[in-house]
Amino acid sequence: MLHKLLASVERISAIEPVSAHCDIPCKIYDPHHAQIAVLTMIRTLDLLLELNDKDSLTKTEEAQFVRLVAQKEEHGIKVKDEVRVIWGDYFKQPQFDAFPEIHELTHTIMLLTSKLKQGLDRDVGVELLEKVNRFAQIFWESKSVATYTADCPYPPALPVTYPDLKG
Repeated sequence: MLHKLLASVERISAIEPVSAHCDIPCKIYDPHHAQIAVLTMIRTLDLLLELNDKDSLTKTEEAQFVRLVAQKEEHGIKVKDEVRVIWGDYFKQPQFDAFPEIHELTHTIMLLTSKLKQGLDRDVGVELLEKVNRFAQIFWESKSVATYTADCPYPPALPVTYPDLKG
């Protein structure tokens, strides 16, 4: 039905074909969203582990546990989506040549994200953050932007790679 309607409109007034090659407007990429999602997963994991240490949970704590698991899952999807879009849309042959590790790094990020979603191993979260930080470093280096590392100012207070935009 929609197709017939559009065909009718096109007969009356020609519709010019358009095309796009990116999921988002060109040059609007930033790995920071993936970094925040990993930090959220780790913070959520810390809260889950606190609940897990208790002998028994109240109904409110059980509800909190379920909510935290859902949040960890949601942010795991964000990590994968953000990294996948940058890897798939931004990186091209010149970046692949300059940073040949990017394919393996991206694959490792995907695997570690899945592993963190499946369990409660904080070390996996820290390793994932390290990999996503390296991904961010490569991204910014490919744009000739220097980076620095500093602990994020909120829990879990772990090192994050930031672009140095002052230069």
